[in-house]
Amino acid sequence: MAKGKKTKRKTDDGTTLIASYKRAYRDYDILDTYEAGMVLTGSEVKSLREGNAQIAEGYARVQNGEMWLDGIHIPPYTNAIGYGAHDPDRARKLLLNRAEIDKLEARMAQGGLTFVPLRLYWKEGRVKMELGLAKGRTKGDKRQRLAERDVEREITTAINRANKYGDAR
Repeated sequence: MAKGKKTKRKTDDGTTLIASYKRAYRDYDILDTYEAGMVLTGSEVKSLREGNAQIAEGYARVQNGEMWLDGIHIPPYTNAIGYGAHDPDRARKLLLNRAEIDKLEARMAQGGLTFVPLRLYWKEGRVKMELGLAKGRTKGDKRQRLAERDVEREITTAINRANKYGDAR
């Protein structure tokens, strides 16, 4: 494999993953997920074809009836210097229908909710963003979730041992 090249990661649903934000599931309670297209320039698309993107600091907002994605970084395409190059940190418009945007704006107005990007991927030749409607977790919530997961893991291990050996060692 050539140095600097990233491997494409095909997922089970026929999409090719570009970037993901796995820590979002630890830092937030994900209430709902939505799929949205993105308005991109040519050099952004070429950069994404190389597998370059960072979405961990991103968030979505509604402004003037449109959904915008801020805080993600798509580095400039290596061969697009000067004319044709893009601003790597610009706000990008998300493509959702009017009813979805109105519904999401109403839910965000209730307070305490935000939109975080979960995955950026290719689907049928187009770039899609999976957004999660999320509520932030406190430090205590995170610790409680880790404790619950440890208990579930111990229970599963005990059940598997009992099934395999006939006793709960």
